[in-house]
Amino acid sequence: MLGWFKALMPKEERFFTLFEQHAKIVVAGAEALRSVLKGGDEVEHYCRLVSDRENDADAITREVLIAVRRTFITPFDRTDIQDLVSSLDDSIDQMNKTAKAITLFELRRFEPQMQRMGDIILDASKLILEAMPLLASIPRNAIRLAALTEEVTRIEERADQLHDQGRKALFLASKDARSTVIDYIMGTEIYDHLETVVDRLEDVANEINALIIDQL
Repeated sequence: MLGWFKALMPKEERFFTLFEQHAKIVVAGAEALRSVLKGGDEVEHYCRLVSDRENDADAITREVLIAVRRTFITPFDRTDIQDLVSSLDDSIDQMNKTAKAITLFELRRFEPQMQRMGDIILDASKLILEAMPLLASIPRNAIRLAALTEEVTRIEERADQLHDQGRKALFLASKDARSTVIDYIMGTEIYDHLETVVDRLEDVANEINALIIDQL
């Protein structure tokens, strides 16, 4: 009886707007992180931008969680909504952790593999953003949503390769005395942070896939 009643009730649609707003902030954070990885005198400025975007994302996340508690009929299961917005928030949180590590180490120059990881982090973020409005009608958009999440997975695989290549290059440089052990330690930590950013974006794609399965 309750299921029949809920099916007739209008669903709160503002969640889709909030998802999209959050994804736009994730893209903005990724753009700032990519600028960080270009190096130079503007590194600290762009690190602050990443932090600002993380704060913006936290505000959207809080709004979603409040709406979940206060809304009688939600478009998805409440747990699914919470998991999706939490995965979005985790991705920009990890971008901010990366920026904090860069600030701590006072880095101003970044390896080519790090810069390429910054590029593909932005690519994955844009794919996630494209997916958000499509969630309003999953049955109609299922094919496109699946294609977007599959591309995010391929990007994660490329990030793994860049992570391994970059760490190997750092090791060889330290072994040949072209850099110090400290350089190696700092560099590997940045690679690990960048890889984790991509992992968190893949988590968003996995949440989207779970919604597709539930809704079809």
